[in-house]
Amino acid sequence: MGQIRRWIRRIAVGLAAAVGFVALGCTNPGQRREANAAVQMPAAGSIPTELAMISLPEYVIEPPDVLVINAVIRNPAKKADPEKPAADTEETVRSLPIQPVYGSYAVRPDGTVFLGVYGSVPVAGYTLGQAAAAIRASLAKQVEKESGGLKEDRLLVVVDVAEYNSKSYYVITDGATVGEAVYRFPITGKECVLDALANINGLPDVASKRNIWVARRTPFSNQPQQILPVDWIGLTQHGVTVTNYQIFPGDRVYVKAQRLITIDRTIAKILSPAERLLGVTLLGTQTYNTVAGRGLGFGNNTR
Repeated sequence: MGQIRRWIRRIAVGLAAAVGFVALGCTNPGQRREANAAVQMPAAGSIPTELAMISLPEYVIEPPDVLVINAVIRNPAKKADPEKPAADTEETVRSLPIQPVYGSYAVRPDGTVFLGVYGSVPVAGYTLGQAAAAIRASLAKQVEKESGGLKEDRLLVVVDVAEYNSKSYYVITDGATVGEAVYRFPITGKECVLDALANINGLPDVASKRNIWVARRTPFSNQPQQILPVDWIGLTQHGVTVTNYQIFPGDRVYVKAQRLITIDRTIAKILSPAERLLGVTLLGTQTYNTVAGRGLGFGNNTR
C-alpha cells in the first residue's frame, strides 16, 4: 500500500509540474506569436475612438429586424375655387382602400415583410429608401385595381427601423478554465469599449486588466487579423480615450482571465482525480487495517 501511495503522489506532482510549465508560456512558437498579437498598438488616428467617432454606413435591413411601415394615398390639392371651402384646395391623405398598412412589421427569415391582404414584399439587403420603393411598387399594383388607375407617385410609403436586431457585437469573458461567457448586444452606432463592458457590469472577478482587446472580424484565417488592445487602467482610471475604440457590427470584445487564476484552476482540475484516487486508496487501507486488527483481537480472545 505504501508503494501505491508513493506512486500516486509522484504522478500528481508530475502532472502539476507539467501543467504549470505549459501555462507559464512554454508552448510552441505559433501559440506565443498569436498571444503577442494582442499587444500591437494600431497607428494613431487610424481607428475611430470615443473622441473621434464616425457615422456608420446606411443601415441595411436583414432578419430579424422590425420595421415601422406607414402607407397612405395622397389626394392632390385642387385649384382654388371661391365657391368651395378652403379645405378642398389642400392636399390630403387617406388609408389604403382594403386594409391599412400602418405599424410594426417583422422581417421574416425569408427576408420579406408580410402586409396582410397585400402579401409579402422582399426587403432583406435593402436600405430604408430601397425598401420603401419596393413596398410602394408592390402596393401600387394591387391598390390600382381598387382605386381605378392609381399612379405609383400618389402612394406615400415611409419605412423606419423599430428594432435593430440584425446588427450586433459580442462581449466574451474568459472563465479561467470554466468556460467562456458570450453576451450579444445590438448596435446603435455610438458604442465604445467602455459601453460594451458596462453592459455586463464591468470586468468579472477573474478578469485580467492587462489582457482585454477588440477582435475585428475577418472573412478568412489567412488574412491579417485586426486586434485592438485595450488599456483598461488608462481608460478607466486616467480617462485616456485612445483605446476606447468605437464598436462596429460583428466586433468581439474579449476579456481574458488572470494567468495565475487559470494556472491554479488548471492544476486543481488535474490533481482532483489523483486526490480522489489517493483518498479511495487511503480509505481502503484504513478499512483493511481496521478489519484486520479486529480479527486479530477476536482471535486473541478465543480459548
